[in-house]
Amino acid sequence: MTAGAPRRSRPVRHAAEYLAVRAVQSAVRAMPRRWGAALGGGLGWLFHRWDHRRRNTATANVRAALPERSVDERRAVVAGAFASVGRHVIELLRFDAMRVDDMMSLVEFEGAGHVERAMASGRGAMLFTGHFGFWELHVMAHAVRFEPIVMVARTLDNPRLEAMIERVRTRVGTRVVPRQGAVRGLLRGLREGRPVGMMVDQHMQDRSAVTVDFLGRPAAATSAVAALALRAGAPVIPVFTLPVEDGRYRVVYEPPVETPDPRRPDAVQVLTQRCTDVLASHVRRRPELYLWMHRRWRLAGALSRSGSGDSPVAVAGSRRAR
Repeated sequence: MTAGAPRRSRPVRHAAEYLAVRAVQSAVRAMPRRWGAALGGGLGWLFHRWDHRRRNTATANVRAALPERSVDERRAVVAGAFASVGRHVIELLRFDAMRVDDMMSLVEFEGAGHVERAMASGRGAMLFTGHFGFWELHVMAHAVRFEPIVMVARTLDNPRLEAMIERVRTRVGTRVVPRQGAVRGLLRGLREGRPVGMMVDQHMQDRSAVTVDFLGRPAAATSAVAALALRAGAPVIPVFTLPVEDGRYRVVYEPPVETPDPRRPDAVQVLTQRCTDVLASHVRRRPELYLWMHRRWRLAGALSRSGSGDSPVAVAGSRRAR
């Protein structure tokens, strides 16, 4: 086989992935929601069993981040994380076809006043989350409850799946800006008084990265959340979307993170660390909801060659190392 063969086969693989996702989506639409949750957990189990690279990554990450847990507890966390990704994928596919009113009937809000006060100030709001809980749902729920978010997201390797995810995200008005040149678009959104959203736990490789402590290990993090908030004078609000026992979701907005004096030479570093600490506190409380197969701690040494994306569909459908 020649060196060019894998490149020629990529469109075939992309088409196969897309058709598989659409087949699952069709099945999900036809079944009761509780069955869909069971299907998602089952897909997560298969993902956990078959994807050795990501399972090894998750196992190593959990062992390093939660050394106080027993071996059995750590195994349960890893298995739970894969099941959570599976359920996230199924819910995302369901939301693509669900009426907005039906979708919102599954969501409750906590701390909405933090957003309302931020938006009333006219300075916009810098919202941040991580690969924790059901982060994609927040994008849609926030747009309906408040107003559409301006967000940055990694482009998926599969253009067909990318188009699907973008349709889900933008059906309620969300504006997605690509990573390249994203800072300008996000800053414009803040200056227009709009909410802007970013992940705080993406590994960064460019000169804008800062090093933070995340769950006891050094990690490279984006400085954009802190830098944009400090420049625009916008409050920084953590938000997490969590499953609740009745099968619904709770979108939790926490009080704005305390912002350091922007004149401090280390203001960006300090604020980025504070945001990371908020995410870490949630992960420690419910570790089974974190995306442990995400290669977050590459500064501490590569644990595997698997990759991940911003979307749970990317985690389930792409094997390219990032």
